[in-house]
Amino acid sequence: MRARRTPSHTLFAAPIVLIAALTALPAAAQREIRFEAAEAPASGTLVLAVPEVADGGAREGAFARIDAGSQGALTRAITAAGFSGKADSQLDLPGIAGFDRVLLVGTGSGTPDARRIEDFGGLIGRFAARSKAPQVDVLWEGAEAGAAAQLAFGAALGEYRFDRYRTTGTSEDAAGTGTLVVRSPAGTGAASAWDGDWKAVAEGVKFARDLVTEPANALGPEEFVARTREAFAGKANVSIEVLDVPAMERLGMGSLLAVGQGSVRPPRLMVVRYSGGARGEAPVAFVGKGITFDSGGISIKPSENMWRMKYDMTGAASATGALLALAGRNAKVNAVAVAALAENMPSGSATRPGDVIRTAAGKTYEVISTDAEGRMVLVDALWYVQRQDAPRVIVDIATLTGAIVTALGNDYAGLFTRDDTLAAQLERAGNAAGEPVWRMPMHPGYGKLLESPIADMRNGGGRPGSGTAAHFIGEFVDAGRPWAHLDIAGMAWRDGNELSTTPAGASAYGVRLFDRFVRDNYER
Repeated sequence: MRARRTPSHTLFAAPIVLIAALTALPAAAQREIRFEAAEAPASGTLVLAVPEVADGGAREGAFARIDAGSQGALTRAITAAGFSGKADSQLDLPGIAGFDRVLLVGTGSGTPDARRIEDFGGLIGRFAARSKAPQVDVLWEGAEAGAAAQLAFGAALGEYRFDRYRTTGTSEDAAGTGTLVVRSPAGTGAASAWDGDWKAVAEGVKFARDLVTEPANALGPEEFVARTREAFAGKANVSIEVLDVPAMERLGMGSLLAVGQGSVRPPRLMVVRYSGGARGEAPVAFVGKGITFDSGGISIKPSENMWRMKYDMTGAASATGALLALAGRNAKVNAVAVAALAENMPSGSATRPGDVIRTAAGKTYEVISTDAEGRMVLVDALWYVQRQDAPRVIVDIATLTGAIVTALGNDYAGLFTRDDTLAAQLERAGNAAGEPVWRMPMHPGYGKLLESPIADMRNGGGRPGSGTAAHFIGEFVDAGRPWAHLDIAGMAWRDGNELSTTPAGASAYGVRLFDRFVRDNYER
């Protein structure tokens, strides 16, 4: 049955006033990134890449020159600290060799590959975010312009922070502002590789992280749309379509509407289209779960850690951020991002366990849990993008189940697909981008666990919870269309387990994965 339209009442005005007050606060600052020749400055704050050398081995390059100019100060420091240049090791040396501070970062043995360079850059970015120095100089002796740009990409990811709601006047205000100068043999030539390629991906990641980190009182479905319009303003070959409640009602999107009907903040379906490929060529589609806050609805969650459920729109943020990256670097591909946006709240108008919902595809399901809302919004979004855009491949992305966290922890996203070729493509892209996936089974028997005595199926039930959820979503994908589902519940938010390029908090997992997936398989 079709969901009821969200009622209007006096409470609706309250969050809007608060949103206006919050969004007037300043956003987080990040350092401007520039590129210069490889000569080391004579003073200031310097980050030096140090290859691994065995005990007693001679060091060369910039390290040797700075060491000689300081009568062996660097050698004495690393000897005392036992620093050898092992990958990701760091030695912070204040007031040495004429510099205010020198940070030595190990790059390990052998020639660093792109992933190691990116991680090296991430460590630099995290250091730069903490430093109050107006300029941080990074000395990188690799000759390739692409490597210097890759380093800058890692630094841009690693320096991310979100300070919008911190009050001014603290001792931390000066930290992380100013300039980060990457000095390499490529000189200013590295700027073209950065500006034309990696900078756009970094901006896509930052955009998604900002959305995910925003508190739910500042970011509902309508604000998500507004922020997207702002981010894409001026981007070529981009169009944005937004379906409001009446439009979704006319299309019979009872499933997405059912999730949002308990909230005073109405749901939205947003479709961002980027046309950078050949005219008429079918697009690649990314469909994201966009629950701007998930209380669980009538099937309410425990209060512990419920605050984190503002992150339940990571899938939509990352899908949209990936499109921002593609548009920003003028990728030669047609692509679509769909954000299924709703707030899942308990109220007198909320969907109940036991209700039967009719989807836009015409199929019905019995609600076993209103906390299984992610799959509910995704199925109407999947129906719409197939109907309107006939994509050549669909990947949906969602913070969907706690079961996938139990299975894979914070190390992998769960990948569900029946398409071996697509699975291999996503696995390769994930490894290359530093956002790995682990393929999970889609057993034919999962469908039996979702049988309902009164509807076509149930929206949950049975174990494994992540597998049955994937099966439910897959029931709404056209036969023969390549499709994969990514369950990123364990990867969207990092607490106490930061990575070099992912500080604590929102990860924007999926932006880099999707960008690499498109680069490797679909750009012409």
